[in-house]
Amino acid sequence: MRFELTRKYLDTLKSAIEQQDSKAAAELTQDLHPADIAEIFDELNVDEAQYVYLQLNKAFTADILIELEEDVRERFLKQLSGKEIASTMDSMNSDDAADIIGELSEDRQEEVLSHITDIEQAGDIVDLLSYDENSAGGLMATELISVNENLSVSTCLDEIRKQAEQVDEVFFVYVIDDNETLKGTLPLKKLLLSAGKTLVKNICDSAVIAVKTDTRSEEVANIMEKYDLVALPVVDSIGRLKGRITIDDVVDVIREEAEKDYQMISGISGDVEASDTIFQITKARIPWLLIGLFGGVLAARVIGIFEPELGIYPEMAFFIPMITAMGGNVGIQSSSIVVQSLANNTLGLETTFRKLIKELSIALVNGIVLSSLAFAYNYFTSNSYALTLSVSTALLTVVVFASLFGTFVPLALNRFKIDPALATGPFITTSNDVIGLFIYFWIGNIFFTYFS
Repeated sequence: MRFELTRKYLDTLKSAIEQQDSKAAAELTQDLHPADIAEIFDELNVDEAQYVYLQLNKAFTADILIELEEDVRERFLKQLSGKEIASTMDSMNSDDAADIIGELSEDRQEEVLSHITDIEQAGDIVDLLSYDENSAGGLMATELISVNENLSVSTCLDEIRKQAEQVDEVFFVYVIDDNETLKGTLPLKKLLLSAGKTLVKNICDSAVIAVKTDTRSEEVANIMEKYDLVALPVVDSIGRLKGRITIDDVVDVIREEAEKDYQMISGISGDVEASDTIFQITKARIPWLLIGLFGGVLAARVIGIFEPELGIYPEMAFFIPMITAMGGNVGIQSSSIVVQSLANNTLGLETTFRKLIKELSIALVNGIVLSSLAFAYNYFTSNSYALTLSVSTALLTVVVFASLFGTFVPLALNRFKIDPALATGPFITTSNDVIGLFIYFWIGNIFFTYFS
């Protein structure tokens, strides 16, 4: 049954904590999923969360730590001793343990690692901490099932049973040689149907997709999505099997990337949550707001340059909001599609030039439709033919420019290894506002001069 956190439940739990009633607190949390308890911890202060945490089973608390948001987990871990943190590591996969320990200071890392009783696990965690957290090495877990290609089927089955005790989910059995080089995967159906003396290398599938430890996490996610994989082996530079990445780790990567891009598109720099402090949220928002303010000042300067024309032809001012809004909207549409295509590797084999030509065709169609509607409106409602031509011509020009600008900028940023999401949102909107106004007044000045 799905748990729903209510104010009544939270008040009851807080009352049990306040009264130090461990039995009541345990009853309130014993049947919940770790993700549900992590949600509850978000609503408790650190001392209250620690009290509940210490009442729970160690195997269960490991899953809770994994489910907590990073900022909540950071505050929570500060309250626990190195020994208490280490005691939960025994129930974690190496990748999750490395992620959590990696969030601690160097001194705390050494303290926690010194309390881990399983030396082999501690060694695996140390090895994983050496990889970039945004690489395949940083994502992978060392827990997997591997068998030597020279084993017989009967011996292989015994080896799989032995290793399976240390692995939560068995997706693939990996085949390696004497140098631990990945040679392929072992289909379970072939394993079960083959004679006991058959060698593993004679029935393994050599067509295996693998990534290297330094492969970027975004590329890992794209590979697993493209080939519908639930697990992906990771090898070093000479092909030795080092670990595996499972789908749950990749889902986290996709979610984090989507959140980061969405925030950047919205004009928020940095990773922030609704629960962050006012200072943290303000710090993330203010840079793009300052850019927007600067853009507004530039737009005011453009209007100031054409102030004499506005004094003579004041009716031009009525269509300023429309010109700026259309330029901003078209630019965001174009840039968003390009950014999405770059993120998903679905841009295809098109060159930048071909992409711009395609976007120009789309912009011309959209621009002609919109400018025709604007022309018809002004033709029947305005007595100024110059205004009618100015608005429709400027609108067509602004739509084409904004579309090309919104396409070119993220492509250019991506070529220079800069996050193309920077090109969306406030940046595109502000730039198109300023340039769109200049285009509008410049075209208006020409038509009003000619028809006056």
